[in-house]
Amino acid sequence: MDDKQANDTARVLTEALPYIQRFHGETIVVKYGGNAMTDADLKRSFARDVVLMQLVGMNPVVVHGGGPQIGELLEQLDIESRFEQGMRVTDAQTMAVVEMVLGGSVNQEIVSLLNDCGGKAVGITGKDAGLIEAQQLRIEDHQGRAVDLGFVGDVTHVDTEVLNGLTQAGFIPVIAPIGQGADGASYNINADIAAGKIAEALHATKFVLLTNTPGILDGSRTTIGEIDAQGVHALIADGTISEGMLPKVQCALDAVASGVDSVTIVDGRVPHALLLELFTIAGVGTKINADG
Repeated sequence: MDDKQANDTARVLTEALPYIQRFHGETIVVKYGGNAMTDADLKRSFARDVVLMQLVGMNPVVVHGGGPQIGELLEQLDIESRFEQGMRVTDAQTMAVVEMVLGGSVNQEIVSLLNDCGGKAVGITGKDAGLIEAQQLRIEDHQGRAVDLGFVGDVTHVDTEVLNGLTQAGFIPVIAPIGQGADGASYNINADIAAGKIAEALHATKFVLLTNTPGILDGSRTTIGEIDAQGVHALIADGTISEGMLPKVQCALDAVASGVDSVTIVDGRVPHALLLELFTIAGVGTKINADG
């Protein structure tokens, strides 16, 4: 290592120290999705980031999606995929596939990646130990008529006992967003929403959403580094934030309103995006704070 490399390494470590101190012992909820879940190199860098977070004293909790993987298996089984307002209509047959993919193959792949990188990860679904209680999500079309989404869930309660037990024992929980209703039915829950509700229930210090966007963009398509809830509402009102970004910013707003210190929408296409966001001044996304 030459002098320049040594100085660069020292600078990076020095810059990271205040953030390591700030988040030591704190709970960080990470919603894992997008390209970071499908690109082999990005999957590896994500796993190493999460393990490093734990090694420096943080309590990471991972909530993952799996829409593309679900769609792929449904296609192989010749089961039609249908969407309403961006949500997959989930009949009983589709729900069985959702549980197989989210609670099985995808969840266990993430657990294996984390363990291979030196972590101690445990995979669970929202049904385990009553973690996520849910009911059918009810939406309306533009004419105010009810739209039947089938077994698509809305979170009604999060019981954090199992998560607290796992993190206190030194494990990294990896959660598939499947909830259970009072009648025992399983529900397919949007991963952003599930992660936000879990962050709220855990009183997480930080909630990070890995996405396929560089963050919230302003009218000139430039990434906004930091914004408060009032600023987000203004961008929604003028149409700058729209379509697929709306559910993400809404769960972010709900989280900061419920006591989560900050939420960051991070570009998961950037290698080691989590470390860059948590441990550097610049970060790689948009930080959303509560008003005031």
